[in-house]
Amino acid sequence: MNKVVNTVSEAVHGIKDNMTLMLGGFGLCGIPENSIAELVRKGISGLTCISNNAGVDDFGLGLLLQKKQIKKMISSYVGENDEFERQMLSGELEVDLIPQGSLAERCRAGGAGIPAFYTPAGFGTEVAEGKEVREFNGKPHILEHALHADYAIVKAWKGDTEGNLVFKATARNFNPMMAMAGKITIAEVEELVPAGTLKPNEIHTPGIFVQRIFQGARFEKRIEQRTTRTK
Repeated sequence: MNKVVNTVSEAVHGIKDNMTLMLGGFGLCGIPENSIAELVRKGISGLTCISNNAGVDDFGLGLLLQKKQIKKMISSYVGENDEFERQMLSGELEVDLIPQGSLAERCRAGGAGIPAFYTPAGFGTEVAEGKEVREFNGKPHILEHALHADYAIVKAWKGDTEGNLVFKATARNFNPMMAMAGKITIAEVEELVPAGTLKPNEIHTPGIFVQRIFQGARFEKRIEQRTTRTK
């Protein structure tokens, strides 16, 4: 089944105000740059965004925050975005901060059909407030529920016309599990190849989880924090 769409506009067609989106990537690595830019251009607002981070002020999800198109962030690490901080402290943005491992597992559980699971992460902190607690092997665990989204938007290194995806290096953080958890999954790729080109054992996300795929026009691939050794 050919799942290729010709433009990013066609790829994000159907995303409307007040929907919940999952957006893959880790820091600024492996984020769906083209799709985010298109959501900014379309002016879609009231979004709930599930993402490991909120980008930086002028890149990634930071672009949606600048335009106040996000009403709620469900994320783990948000320390690089001043506008995020300003909106959160002023009450303009609702924020649900989740331990990074719990966030990843809640996304994976959503795609695997697991409604909830117990984890020790967050017990004894604000993360555990209002959640069920059970003891396993003498250690308290809190109940966390799976996450789902109307659309999951991911970025892969390579993909084929049937939606099979290969991620590269750090981009494998969050992208594969989010690709499984969206009602509709959109994949933007650096290289789009014919079906049968990818070796089966190299595929990270089978095409059954992907409904739309397109080749991104360009990827800036910014570095969040550049650190070099003194000569």
